[in-house]
Amino acid sequence: MHRTLSLFGFLILASACGGEEIASDTEDATALPSGAIRVATFNTSLNRPASGDLIHDLSGTDNEQARATAEIIQRVKPDVVVVQEFDYDAEGKAAALFQDNYLSVSQHGRRAIRFDYRYAAPSNTGVDSGYDLDNDGAVGGPGDAHGFGEHPGQFGFVVYSRYPIDEAAIRTFQNFLWKDMPGAQFPRTASGEDWFEPEELDALRLSSKNHVDLPLDVGGTTVHILVDHPTPPAFDGEEDRNGIRNEAEIRFWADYLSNADYLRDDGGSTGGLAEGERFVICGDHNADPIDGSSRPGAIKQLLTHARVNTALTPSSTGARIASEQQGGVNANHQGDPSQDTGDFGDNYVGNLRLDYVLPSLEMEMLDAQVFWPKPTSTLFYLIGHSDHRLTWVDLQVN
Repeated sequence: MHRTLSLFGFLILASACGGEEIASDTEDATALPSGAIRVATFNTSLNRPASGDLIHDLSGTDNEQARATAEIIQRVKPDVVVVQEFDYDAEGKAAALFQDNYLSVSQHGRRAIRFDYRYAAPSNTGVDSGYDLDNDGAVGGPGDAHGFGEHPGQFGFVVYSRYPIDEAAIRTFQNFLWKDMPGAQFPRTASGEDWFEPEELDALRLSSKNHVDLPLDVGGTTVHILVDHPTPPAFDGEEDRNGIRNEAEIRFWADYLSNADYLRDDGGSTGGLAEGERFVICGDHNADPIDGSSRPGAIKQLLTHARVNTALTPSSTGARIASEQQGGVNANHQGDPSQDTGDFGDNYVGNLRLDYVLPSLEMEMLDAQVFWPKPTSTLFYLIGHSDHRLTWVDLQVN
């Protein structure tokens, strides 16, 4: 295995390996036509409360959660998959262990899957800001980090790819300040005072994890995988500081697609993505188009953007059945339940569409699905390890 440390994260080039092909059942993803790629995002909940815990859990081959996660990926067989809520470590040990001990090992007879390239993104989660950002009267702890986290890197993400990553062209925006977004809104207390002090805004980063532009070479064509994971619009108060931040984090990619000149990456380059470039926005955006607690129109900043292709919406029969059977607040939701990608407490939140794979208009959408087996499926056991479901889109690149 050849390893290369990138300025912006951890990039690994690995040798390929195969596995025995076993006959697929009806819920395995279908084969792709020639020249097409499958891009997926999956919030796996592979996060741990202490630094090093995930490395420990992945050091063997018998972690039930990791095995189920790997089996889902083996069944869907994506060419590119963004794995979210996967703790970051600077040496990329957890990402390597998940590949070697789980993805490269047949799970329940599925064919092992090997991604030749991977990129683990550094994250703002758990990185201490030095300020009392949650206004609880004390400095320190997960609520005062640039992104909520018990330790640096918790809830990070890693991208696995069959296609080469253009390392020199990677752009990250981990250090971009929230206040540098023109027209940015900020939370206020119930009495109308600013929630953040001026010196706090001078330090507070926009991204709760990171915003990463990862260019892939897909048969000679560059496809930009745009990854983020905005903070959930919850766990705050009347000031709605997380809801406001969630909306701003989503807006970042909308402005990036509009090539806004205010954007500055961690390497000092400015501007966004040039017109005509192919891209796929991937991630858990913690915002449903209609239901839930995100600010009105937050995710529509992307869904209605002139460069985004929404010809197909990922869906599943399993999600629709889950909404019907679980009831609770789901009964009052207005969105299409078959498009839900997350399963949450039915008394307060319900099932929502939070996970997105949004390609550019330059690529034709061939298929779009959510891995959510029906309760009667023999694969139903796979979905109990995360409250999110793997979501994927098939694309004709040229």
